[in-house]
Amino acid sequence: MANKKGKRRFGSIRKLPSGRFQIRYPGPDGKLRSNGTTYATEREAERALSLVEAKIVTGDWTDPKRAKVKLSEYAAKWINERPNLRARTVEIYAGLLRRHITPYLGNLPIGKIDTAAVREWRATLLEAGVGASEVAKAYRLLRAVLMTATDDLIIARNPCRIRGAGEEKPDERPVLTVAQVFKLAEMVPEHLRALVLLATFASLRWGEVAALRRMDLDLNARTVTVRQAQVELDTGELIIGPPKSRAGLRTVALPRAVIPHLRRHLGNFTGPEPEALIFTGKRGGVLRRANFRRATKWTETVTRLGVPDLHFHDLRHTGNTFAADSGASLRDLMERMGHDSVRAALIYQHRTAGGNRAIAQAMDDKINNENPDDDDGTAGGLARVG
Repeated sequence: MANKKGKRRFGSIRKLPSGRFQIRYPGPDGKLRSNGTTYATEREAERALSLVEAKIVTGDWTDPKRAKVKLSEYAAKWINERPNLRARTVEIYAGLLRRHITPYLGNLPIGKIDTAAVREWRATLLEAGVGASEVAKAYRLLRAVLMTATDDLIIARNPCRIRGAGEEKPDERPVLTVAQVFKLAEMVPEHLRALVLLATFASLRWGEVAALRRMDLDLNARTVTVRQAQVELDTGELIIGPPKSRAGLRTVALPRAVIPHLRRHLGNFTGPEPEALIFTGKRGGVLRRANFRRATKWTETVTRLGVPDLHFHDLRHTGNTFAADSGASLRDLMERMGHDSVRAALIYQHRTAGGNRAIAQAMDDKINNENPDDDDGTAGGLARVG
């Protein structure tokens, strides 16, 4: 016989007008709850109450009421409750939810999503022709959302447990030779030549190079400082803000061979004010990615270069490869590339310029070795800028 009401050590059991029994108990937060299930006998209710108590003690308890919330509602709330997300990241997450997650799993209560459902969802996406990289991104987002649901005690464990499902294995990207970099710069309009060289030999992202201002270049010290980045949303809105991570704030040493090109560009195409954008559109407006592709006839140009699959980001990839070939330490490479990590964050205030300068010197050597020197010591072809 169960203890009388008021004498029970944990929770309570009450008999409903229907004759069935219902349990009530305090959750870990102290709020009184019922698991939403009724029992035919008091003994069954007693066993259920003991099981709930054991789960709370072991940390395996989940909130039965919140487990009924639909994934689409919880995921949207998950995004909204992260105020520090960049606008572009919010846009990417919302797109992944809209295209790949909500149509398949959005109406399911979170508590009903198990590993089998996740596996079937992933297989469905792949069978529908969604790219493996896109599927991996969607999987990582779903895993992050459900990990928070686990932390919120909505589900006992994250059902995203498919080994390797969140890993991307992109095709190997092309790496240009030094000669190809200078050739590409020769092939684009004159007001964009220095952009190609700077993006490559300073390992800059598109958003970083597009946001550079005159004051960010110190040609005497041969450095470029990344202070902000330009983000373009799918709506066309441009946002200028800090780089995507703390490590993105950095000063990069430049090889001597690109300085004449930058000096000429500043004199011919950049306003005299310190805040003037270094690279602009043909009419002086903010340079957008689509405008750059149109002005350079990118697809046609890289095809003539002999690298038809070249993306703009491959210029940074090329620069990163040149830097790695210099033999620089991992720390120096990560600082130059602006990669974010715990280690990089810890040493951010204590970094030195020695390895960074060594990279620039190694690039100079590479440029001069692969191109005939002129009398003034600069590389041939486009490098001959006074």
